[in-house]
Amino acid sequence: MASSCLSVVLLLCLAAAVSAQLSPTFYDSSCPGALSTIKNAVDAAVGSNPRMGASLLRLHFHDCFVQGCDASVLLSGNEQNAGGNVGSLLGLDLIQKIKDLVEAACDNNKRTVFVSCADILAVAARDSVVALGGPSWTVQLGRRDSTTASVTLANNDLPPPSLDVAGLNTRFAAKGFSSIDMVALSGAHTVGRAQCKNFRNRLYNEANIDPDYAAKLKANCPQPTGSGDSNLAQLDDTPTPVNADSFHNGYFVNLQLNKGLLHSDQVLFYTVGAGGATENIVDSFAANPETFRNAFASAMVKMGNLSPLTGSQGMVKRTCSSTKAN
Repeated sequence: MASSCLSVVLLLCLAAAVSAQLSPTFYDSSCPGALSTIKNAVDAAVGSNPRMGASLLRLHFHDCFVQGCDASVLLSGNEQNAGGNVGSLLGLDLIQKIKDLVEAACDNNKRTVFVSCADILAVAARDSVVALGGPSWTVQLGRRDSTTASVTLANNDLPPPSLDVAGLNTRFAAKGFSSIDMVALSGAHTVGRAQCKNFRNRLYNEANIDPDYAAKLKANCPQPTGSGDSNLAQLDDTPTPVNADSFHNGYFVNLQLNKGLLHSDQVLFYTVGAGGATENIVDSFAANPETFRNAFASAMVKMGNLSPLTGSQGMVKRTCSSTKAN
């Protein structure tokens, strides 16, 4: 226990040290139009396809949770083939499109590469949340891009939808997050979709699911494995008349109503014998939208500070899927 606590303290200290090397004004001189270019591209993409907002947010999470916020998830193969990523990562081409737009805005002659893919992904995730009606936060900048990625680390670090509260707390605590952070970040499931294969077991084998909600899901998610595995359902079947792709606290209201889609969602409200109580946090976020928004923004700042490459580490690449600079 003592060594575990020491590891978390060390992780937090390292995060603080790295944060000191990053700055929200990192590109003010070298590429003053970078942030506005990213925002305009994200706004256009989300306006055309609101689902893309959730996809960009998920990309950032899946990047940072595996060896830090270094754009390793954008490298072809490797992490993209992990169980939690294969066949489900959307927005890769959009990030490269935004990258090209940013570089063109910085240098019409394309002599120099200015803005890292890691920073573009971090800013795009923030701008996506804002475009969907969620909170904003200050993104620290100056990350560099990784030339390596690990499918093994991705499989070990990304939390699968089968985890209970104890497992979720363990995965998130290993990255320096509190239980409040973990529940707040789970609230990102107020937007986006999940594949049938990720909630089939809950749908057909768990009792704490609203029967009408279950019946609706079963119509598009057959019980036999391999049948309709990739069929999609909204992560947030909010009972209020809010757009399915808008960012709000209805996700937590749904947990109170037994309408959590994934096992790892619903356990946040039913944790008896699972290793930790998070019901009070869910109740707080369900009752107070601003409490959730503030907690989410705070947790996203922590997320963005997870082990970025800085200084002479890594490189700043022109093609985000490549291990080479150009």
